[in-house]
Amino acid sequence: MNYFTAKDYQDQILTSVADYFKACHTQSPSTAFYEMTGVPYQSLKGFAEDMPYFCLRVPTGGGKTWLAASCVDIINKKLLGVTEHSVILWLVPSNQIKEQTLKGFKDREHPLYAALATAGAIEVLSLEEAKSVKASTLNTATTVIVATRQAFQVENEENRKVYENNGALMGHFEHLRPEQWQELQKDGVVINSLANVLYLRRPFIIVDEAHNSRTPLSFETLAKFNPSGIMELTATPDMDKTPSNVLHSVSAVELKTEQMIKLPILLRTEPNWQQCLAYALTCRNDLQVLADKEYLLGSNYLRPIVLIQAEARRTGKDTLDVDRVKQELMTNHAIPEHEIVIATGEEKGLTATDEYPLGIMDKKCPVKFVITQQALAEGWDCSFAYILVSMANVHSSTRVEQLLGRILRQPDAIQRRTPELNQSYSFVVSSNFSDTASALRDSLVKGAGFERKEVGQFVKSILPSQLDLELFKNKKIPPIPVLLTEKPVLTQLPKPLREKITWNNDTQELTITGLLTVEDAEVLKATVVNSESKIIIEQAAENSRLVAVEFFKTPAERGERLRVPQLAVYVQGELQLFDDPQMLDYPWDLSRYEAKPSDSVLSRFTSALKHEAGLIDMDGIKGTVKIAFMANLQRSLELVYQPEHWDTVKLATWLCRNITDESATHASKQAFIMAWLQALLDSFSLVDVNEQKFLVRNLLEEQINDLRQLALNNAYQATLFESNNAAISDNYVFEFPQYYSSTRNYDVGGKYGHYDFEHHFHGKIGDFDSKEEFECACYLDQLAAKNKIKFWLRNLVRKELCSFFLQKADGRFYPDFVCVLPDDSILIVEYKGRNGWNDAEDDRLIGGLWASLSNGRCQFVMVTDKQWRVIDERIERRV
Repeated sequence: MNYFTAKDYQDQILTSVADYFKACHTQSPSTAFYEMTGVPYQSLKGFAEDMPYFCLRVPTGGGKTWLAASCVDIINKKLLGVTEHSVILWLVPSNQIKEQTLKGFKDREHPLYAALATAGAIEVLSLEEAKSVKASTLNTATTVIVATRQAFQVENEENRKVYENNGALMGHFEHLRPEQWQELQKDGVVINSLANVLYLRRPFIIVDEAHNSRTPLSFETLAKFNPSGIMELTATPDMDKTPSNVLHSVSAVELKTEQMIKLPILLRTEPNWQQCLAYALTCRNDLQVLADKEYLLGSNYLRPIVLIQAEARRTGKDTLDVDRVKQELMTNHAIPEHEIVIATGEEKGLTATDEYPLGIMDKKCPVKFVITQQALAEGWDCSFAYILVSMANVHSSTRVEQLLGRILRQPDAIQRRTPELNQSYSFVVSSNFSDTASALRDSLVKGAGFERKEVGQFVKSILPSQLDLELFKNKKIPPIPVLLTEKPVLTQLPKPLREKITWNNDTQELTITGLLTVEDAEVLKATVVNSESKIIIEQAAENSRLVAVEFFKTPAERGERLRVPQLAVYVQGELQLFDDPQMLDYPWDLSRYEAKPSDSVLSRFTSALKHEAGLIDMDGIKGTVKIAFMANLQRSLELVYQPEHWDTVKLATWLCRNITDESATHASKQAFIMAWLQALLDSFSLVDVNEQKFLVRNLLEEQINDLRQLALNNAYQATLFESNNAAISDNYVFEFPQYYSSTRNYDVGGKYGHYDFEHHFHGKIGDFDSKEEFECACYLDQLAAKNKIKFWLRNLVRKELCSFFLQKADGRFYPDFVCVLPDDSILIVEYKGRNGWNDAEDDRLIGGLWASLSNGRCQFVMVTDKQWRVIDERIERRV
């Protein structure tokens, strides 16, 4: 079985899903969503009230299908809670993706199958196969039914079979309870249909590429199956018509940092289409040379591929269509025909064959150029695609969004040795670089799912002479004075241009304070008569562009590095990075603890038996009593997945097998669980415990985790603060990446004010949690203006590979700000309001320890009540 190692951002997504499902059992799903995200929950009309409905927003290249497959085990254990098995209805937008998904799910060597198999016994069915599924299959395996969303719409005669009587399904309806019969019957008859089988089983619905299906009809169709929940996956969630509840959002920066995608996109525009194509071919050849060199050094095989978007054929018009582009490649560049593939609606050449079993990525495959008119087949992924050439106007093309996504995937999800092979390239037939860059950024947002606030850093120029002027719009540059021999006539200048210049009549000086475009220069040259003055203005305008590029570079863009020493500990005599408290040597033996349910466990179990937990909710708006969703769901599942009644030994064995604790010995865990179970049975019957065995498992697991945390806390204190086992070493240094992965950005003129930060390490700044935290950042920026700080960075929280943290026994401390001082030493600043100061004692302790071990290379200060002077004092103490 081919296991896939999860990236950090993928682990975070899975943790978010598990935490959400867990919270749904102690509060309503809508409240749980709001508590986790701070965003109001949007219910779906026509579904059971308060049904878990959420979206995972993952940009192109982020592994959405693998993530969703990995969620199946979490759905069973954390949401459903009364059964080991479930029915998953997996909906995709097209037959192409359906076949691709089924193939991956059924192939026992595929990472997708391995992800599903974490849920235990798995059965994968097409919709056609599901029409004859046996009840015994659904009772003994988690069953994943893969279908297109259109397959359930009754307009099509073939689709109506899902809702029609089916003799092969009679076994599912033989022993219906009265309440089940009442829900299913129509005019006193229960139809033996697949739709009714799904209704009984309360399927959890996973919707892939959810942005493709947002019509009222599509939601009405899903509501017919009485789902236990809906999880959407998309790069571009709907936030307007039928808003998705985005539980977790992944940024493109995280994908880049985790080596999933090739960024930035390096852009070159050229108005001559033949020359534009020639530039792309030169780029491909250069990349191939680099790839071949790496291959000789042991890297994986790579053949960079060029995707060419041709224009559509138009009768009576001269167009750069597929045939013309192919002819250009063959005639003027001597490209052999077998190296070119046409992928249009009528002609496709990208799929696997007997000769090339891996398709276009097969080592034997000669293809280097793929020409398409509109788009490639859905689900087509080829990480060898490096270069996009667009013959069509990227403003009017609706398919450039999809094609951009095709060149982003990183081969093997591993960064290459050569930087040029970790980037994507785009060549566009255009005379306006700035407009083209803007159009590509829009395409990354609309098609690939990038966030608007981060996309500016991902489209860059290949040529220094081609500037993306949008990045410098309305920005002032250091004044550039030029002497003229005549007075320019400035009265008729457009206002935007007039605001970039001033004229001093006394000194005959024209001062430029903003970037002048080529067009600006032409307009300004028209205000003078002498050719000498025109030349001076043209040179000054060009100089303004060069000055702007250098002046507005951030420390990161200038090549500065931000490296922070990390805390390490000695474990069995070896110094190791301290990023997980489990690495500490601590006495963890369950036999040392009293094996009996805690008072909290007994209380929660009693409530579950009485169906008190979540059974009744009070509607705060209408003041009415309603039956809560989770209690109703569990009752429905209990009716269809009737619990087995085991004796104490079998129940204890099952609990032992289903509670993971690799740090405890099997013997100690087995003895603890048996004694704990016996103690529980002193208060409750074996029948009750059998019926609630999934709840028992969760409660027991929580209690074991609490006991382990107590042991960890003691080991943490002893190892870091009561011995000499902690250290700072040059072997463990965190370096902030070149990209910034903030989820929310500070906006000048927003809720905190109009301060324009000038000394942040990156151009973007993560938003602040309070006005006082913002004021702290302003103070740091002002210290940088006085040269007391070289530059600073707003540290992000829980952005793996993008955030600096100090590990604690029960979590991680992410300090607010990281500053580099003029001597390159590090100052960490944490701001706490009055309400948070007392709870931050452990943060102060670990921050102080980190600084004390650094031999003066690092300083730590925690500020409260706007006492900014303590920052100055800490800096001065360093000097």
